[in-house]
Amino acid sequence: MNQQVQKALEAVKEREVKRVFFVACGGSSALMYPSKYLLDREAKTITSDVYNANEFIHRNPATLGETSLVILCSHSGKTPETVEAAKFARERGALAVSLTFEEGSPLAQASDFVIKYAKASYSDEVVAKDSDYYIMYQLVAGLLHQKEGYEKYQPMMVSLENLQAVYERAKQQFTERAKAFGEQYKDAKIIYTMASGSNYSAAYIFAVCILMEMQWIHSHPIHAGEYFHGPFEVLDKDVPFILLLGLDETRPLEERALNFSRQYGEQLIVIDAKEVDLTGIDDAVKGYIAPLVLNKVLGVYATALAEARNHPLNTRRYMGIVAY
Repeated sequence: MNQQVQKALEAVKEREVKRVFFVACGGSSALMYPSKYLLDREAKTITSDVYNANEFIHRNPATLGETSLVILCSHSGKTPETVEAAKFARERGALAVSLTFEEGSPLAQASDFVIKYAKASYSDEVVAKDSDYYIMYQLVAGLLHQKEGYEKYQPMMVSLENLQAVYERAKQQFTERAKAFGEQYKDAKIIYTMASGSNYSAAYIFAVCILMEMQWIHSHPIHAGEYFHGPFEVLDKDVPFILLLGLDETRPLEERALNFSRQYGEQLIVIDAKEVDLTGIDDAVKGYIAPLVLNKVLGVYATALAEARNHPLNTRRYMGIVAY
């Protein structure tokens, strides 16, 4: 286990934890969705939710206090809202544990414990060990193991160690498809993404962080369960939809959305976790690991799209450039 994760868990061991608050902004928030899903499915005594960092402060949850664990994330560690959220959590008596790429950042200084991760999961780099998702799962699985004797703890830890090879195989498998996607949709004005359950994390990151932020393409992440309650009215033969199919309990929602979309749409990009070679991933946790793999596959698609459009992923108009 990552030593910084272990250090944070040692502090957690000495506290009663009734509620976990996942607090961040943008992609840093989205990467927490699978951990929230895992806690919803597995935790018997701990509840959790995901909050935008700024709203977390303004909403001021009544349950925030000494029995709360607040997990925060900011790649740079400089996101003002998240830094203030860490301070706010500690003022309320909660334990604040932050993930960041910069150990000396304002967020690190505002938190009780800091965990440095190696890579943020939005590109085609196949780094698994100590990446953001990897750290998140070690942290929440470790929490469950401490507090409730989580029976899937060892399968999860072993599967995380085998994730690197899964990423490498997935990248090789989808590289040509990603290049074809980039060429076909390099001039697209809008691309929607859709998923459910733990996989919604990957759909959100691709729609908001890749298409909107990094490529300036109109998009929106659509929850497959909400598709038939409004969003499906935008579907026609000319509208591109990326549909993700995972392996968790909400897959029937994604399959239903796909089956309908195939009747009336023609620009469908389907990425199915069942196609990926998950050798080394324990059957007991495949549903939890699938969104990490789908997100990595979308990282391959993101790189291919950026190259086809000659629009690097680090190009910005406003973020970090103008006052906001």
